[in-house]
Amino acid sequence: MKSLYGRQFLLTAGMILISFALLGTSFIALTYRYTIQDTRNSMERNVDDVASFTGSTQEQGIGTQSKVYQIYIANIARIANAVVIIADSDGSLVLYADGSGDAIQDGLAVDHLPQSVMQTVLESGGYSGMSSLGGLFPERRFVSGTPIVVKSVDPFTGQTQQTVVGAAYMAARTSDITELWQAFISIFFFTAVVVLCISFITSSITSLRLTNPLKEIAEATRKFGHGEYEARVRGYERRRDEVGELAEAFNAMADSIAKSEEKRSEFVANISHELKTPMTTIAGFSDGILDGTIPPDKERAALQTISSETRRLSRLVRRMLDLSRLQSTENITAQEQFDVSEVMLRVLVSLENKINARHLDVDTQLPDGAVEVWGDPDAITQVCYNLLDNAIKFSDEGSTMGISITTKGGKAHVAVRNQGQTIPPDELAMIFDRFHKSDKSRSVDRDGVGLGLYIVKTILNNHKENISVTSQDGVTEFVFTLTLA
Repeated sequence: MKSLYGRQFLLTAGMILISFALLGTSFIALTYRYTIQDTRNSMERNVDDVASFTGSTQEQGIGTQSKVYQIYIANIARIANAVVIIADSDGSLVLYADGSGDAIQDGLAVDHLPQSVMQTVLESGGYSGMSSLGGLFPERRFVSGTPIVVKSVDPFTGQTQQTVVGAAYMAARTSDITELWQAFISIFFFTAVVVLCISFITSSITSLRLTNPLKEIAEATRKFGHGEYEARVRGYERRRDEVGELAEAFNAMADSIAKSEEKRSEFVANISHELKTPMTTIAGFSDGILDGTIPPDKERAALQTISSETRRLSRLVRRMLDLSRLQSTENITAQEQFDVSEVMLRVLVSLENKINARHLDVDTQLPDGAVEVWGDPDAITQVCYNLLDNAIKFSDEGSTMGISITTKGGKAHVAVRNQGQTIPPDELAMIFDRFHKSDKSRSVDRDGVGLGLYIVKTILNNHKENISVTSQDGVTEFVFTLTLA
């Protein structure tokens, strides 16, 4: 498996190397061209000065044998760090100055310059190129030459005449020409190496900062897969980048999964408890009838208890199936337009026997016209049934139960209230939990399984609606919303 760190580092390092290679190539080419051109221009200017000075001295009758002239030429050669050569028109060397001392005239290895070089200077007026000047130098050097012109006045016509009497040359070692260029290159490469080292270190640190959180998240995910739900990604809370957001999102997901697992465990425990109680009762009475522990005159009462507990088990299973259907990912709430007042009244009529059995009065405050809302009419019917059924169960006998529907802000607010025991504040927050029943209500509501309000909450959540509950001074009221059509 290829490491993300390795790929990220190689990608960054490769981009830096390619950038420096292109930059270095351009820099080297430009600096080399600039150095050569600058040296060539300087030598051409210097050799022009030498030729002009030589021509002027000869016009004044001062020859190349003059000590003053030779010292001047030697100084120019030393300042320019080049060799100055003076030749006559046939190519014979007249003067040679390398800047190390006085100019010399004799004792040179070659006493004539190549005819091709002389011809180029005399015919075209200048020469620039690489040459050893016919063996005068052991290696090829950069040579620049220009003709020496002497001006004279014709005594008969009075016109100024120009006569080419020779040529002046200046030759420089290529190492001397490229010395400055090499210094530039050395500085560039030193700087490049330092910058590359810093870049590689920075790239390595940046890649590690990117990949380490991913490794920790992967490790935490593996722990989750093995049931270690307390695993979290720590140390990235202060990072305000995508890695920090990823770590925060992972921790939030882990908290949610841990809570879901906790609820699942609690759900299984509640299911076990709710199933165990009626099954134990059924088994106990059945065994009592079979082994004669229960006398014959009490068998009918025992069978009634068994029948009641069996129906209670049936209700529990049915509610569990309803809950499973509501929580299924395939469950899609149908959106239809219907009259919520009509639904509420229809449910109220279906519960008439239970209302009469407890001698309850019903106070209905419904609008005169229809209250059209959007939602699943079957699901909202179940919501109304569960709320009204709960209100009947926990109403004081002979009290008044209230139903009201109001509209506000594009919502229909449906309220169901009853008079009975006040629900403690600490239980209000848990009233919509699965299997939640207070100890007092557990004794009163023997037939209940503790899933009715949870199913109500689930249905309304699927509708993107809200439900709230208040309980004070013996009056408990549930209010849920529906979107007006």
